[in-house]
Amino acid sequence: MLDRWCAGRLPAKPHIVFEIEPGVAAYEECITRAGFEGPFSLLYHRYRPHEAAPVDGGHGFPAPAAVPTTHLLRRHYRCFDVPSPSDDDATPLLARTPLLYSEAVVLGFVRPRRPDSGYFVNGDADDLYFVQRGAGVLRSVFGDLRFGQGDYVCVPKGTLHRFVPDAGVDQAWLSIECKRGLDLPRHYRNSVGQLKMDAPYSHRDFRRPEFVGPLDEGVRAITVKRNDAFFAFRSSHSPLDVVGWDGSAYPFALPILSFQPRVGLVHLPPPVHATFEANGALICSFVPRLLDFHPRANPCPYPHASVDVDEVLFYANGAFGSRRGIGEGSLSHHPAGIPHGPHPGAYERAFGGETGARTEEVAVMLDCSAPLQRTRAALGCEDVGYHGSFAGP
Repeated sequence: MLDRWCAGRLPAKPHIVFEIEPGVAAYEECITRAGFEGPFSLLYHRYRPHEAAPVDGGHGFPAPAAVPTTHLLRRHYRCFDVPSPSDDDATPLLARTPLLYSEAVVLGFVRPRRPDSGYFVNGDADDLYFVQRGAGVLRSVFGDLRFGQGDYVCVPKGTLHRFVPDAGVDQAWLSIECKRGLDLPRHYRNSVGQLKMDAPYSHRDFRRPEFVGPLDEGVRAITVKRNDAFFAFRSSHSPLDVVGWDGSAYPFALPILSFQPRVGLVHLPPPVHATFEANGALICSFVPRLLDFHPRANPCPYPHASVDVDEVLFYANGAFGSRRGIGEGSLSHHPAGIPHGPHPGAYERAFGGETGARTEEVAVMLDCSAPLQRTRAALGCEDVGYHGSFAGP
């Protein structure tokens, strides 16, 4: 979670009677994490937030299911080869296609073409999106959060929301369902929770929802996800009836290019690019930066035997000198147990390169502590020659 924020009308103290008009008391809803021990937010509703009635017909994106794996291979998936959803399934809630998953995270690709028709509450996980293409609004009980290309968008677990993508704009999002929670790395904060001055971003880099007050869109349908199943509810009033809120658990957006990279004399390991912690996965941002500046540095990443984590890299552009055959929307998966590294020739060509050179790469990386499995959808967009492309001459 980010920091304490507040918006709209609030009582002088939590848990007291708050009249939003004469004789009409607000309903205070507490959204808490880790029981009552973690970050929380307090929302003040015009109507009871817990009155929605269950109805039939709950459905959403498919639960991930593994396909058999016969070989331990480095793999490459072209996300833009994932089939586009039908018109009926082109909402953000229905268009998410899982590709890789573990008990901690689910990575998917989303190509929505129209807004969500109802509100969604993920009761299983914090959702993190990287907007590869597109723009729109995340509308929630906390207000409207504008997002655009290159943004991370975080939707905390339990947040009632719906996406409204901009009409006529091509949309392509990487989705990361964080089933064990999502937070900023703890070592970036000081003892009072403020981001330190040497953190790679500041509180000013994050965008918070713009509170618009009570809003009635005429939408009454609510879908709740729990244990990978979807349950439908219907409210008798608009769930966006909040007159004010206060707390530390709310949606936010962070432009990836606001991440301030670190550089060194020699190649620095991926944790220096850490952006989020997902309790089972470290999420890193690779952005344009200077390369290593020791006179004899090899700026190409060294071969790496990762014995404890699976590494996933989502490429926002093709500016990666250590890889060939990679482009926008590529997703590579290098499993623990076998070494990975640059393609043949890349490491050797980097010897004696120009000191102070730059890289223009933009990518999202995950180091996952639990082994990732792939879905049938991943098979349909796999570059089957990827592992063999690392063979020498």
